[in-house]
Amino acid sequence: MKQVFIIGLCFATTVAFAQKAAVSGAERMAKDQKSNLNEARSLIKEAMNNAETKDDPKTWFVAAQIEDAQLSRETAKQVMGQEPNEPLMYEAVANALPLFIKAYELDQIPNAKGKVAPKYTRNIKSILSANLSQYWNGGVYYFENNNYQKAYELFQQYLDITNQPFFAGDKISAKDENYQMIQFFTAMAATQLNNPELELKALKQAKEYPYRQYDVYVYLVLAYDHQKDTDNLEKTLEEGIQAFPDSSYFLLNLINLYISSERNEKAIGMLTSAIAKDASNPQLYQAMGSVYESGYEDFTKAEENYIKALQYDQESPTALSNLGRIYFNEGISIVNEANQLTDVQAYNTEKEKAKELFKKALPYFEKAHQINPTASEYMIGLRGIYYQLEMTKEFSEIEAKMENR
Repeated sequence: MKQVFIIGLCFATTVAFAQKAAVSGAERMAKDQKSNLNEARSLIKEAMNNAETKDDPKTWFVAAQIEDAQLSRETAKQVMGQEPNEPLMYEAVANALPLFIKAYELDQIPNAKGKVAPKYTRNIKSILSANLSQYWNGGVYYFENNNYQKAYELFQQYLDITNQPFFAGDKISAKDENYQMIQFFTAMAATQLNNPELELKALKQAKEYPYRQYDVYVYLVLAYDHQKDTDNLEKTLEEGIQAFPDSSYFLLNLINLYISSERNEKAIGMLTSAIAKDASNPQLYQAMGSVYESGYEDFTKAEENYIKALQYDQESPTALSNLGRIYFNEGISIVNEANQLTDVQAYNTEKEKAKELFKKALPYFEKAHQINPTASEYMIGLRGIYYQLEMTKEFSEIEAKMENR
């Protein structure tokens, strides 16, 4: 029995020695410019999964060194004017970081005497600091090639590196313009991944920094709107108004939210305050007209505000069609009422009133269509007017346009 134990012990020692030798062999291959790095990866992978070596920081540091060697070989090609293998290069960049972090974590474990005596932390810091720009370059490479998942991962790794505890207090940990820019593009990549939770997380992080903050708020608005999260949508729009008081985007969207939730008085109050500050903004009058038209069915006040909008922007197809719609709908209402009359003279009188309103609406829809000839809503409006005015030729022409869109 004793002999069996000794043999078993020798076997275990041999296995441990073999795995440590594999780590050393992989390390030599990482430093050899002519070695096969895939063979080095195979060697270190065994050590990373072996009980004798998987908790040794050297194992993980060597694994990261192999990826760093791959990066060095590709960047050397660039120095010599050759074309690097960018997918291979940036794959190595992405693979290296979790290996370095694991090596750092194991390097911080106290020894038998209870002391922390790191052997690899300084080198880890040096290599990651030198390679930091490659995480940005890799993210850009993948972003431009529409691989947004990879772009997100590389951008996020850049941010992760700067937030590592071993960089605390160093210049690299500063939330400078580069950091803020990458935080923004991390969020932009996240918006393309069809992952609402990740998208919101990245956008909310980017929102905390001034770099293209306006765009971040716009994307947050779109994200909350897409998810039908009206509470956070309203909160974000309110924040947007505070952060960007000169922009009407957040104000108008908040007003639309008030209208859709039948908070018309709140919308009117907000618009009144906004107009007092910016009385020449046509969008504010358009919005005010919409509240009166849709919320209160006060077509007189709606008309007044649409006219005001056109005074400040005569080429706005929206304001033109809004005003034309007021007249057209009023004409249709009169036609519907006239159709209930039995007195021919009264019927003809009402029909003539309606006709004048259709004529009044016509130039507004014609101009809107001229400005934006592909918009279906303006063609639909014109078709209705031509029909009511019995303009057969024009009716046929607009119908043909609509069929050929």
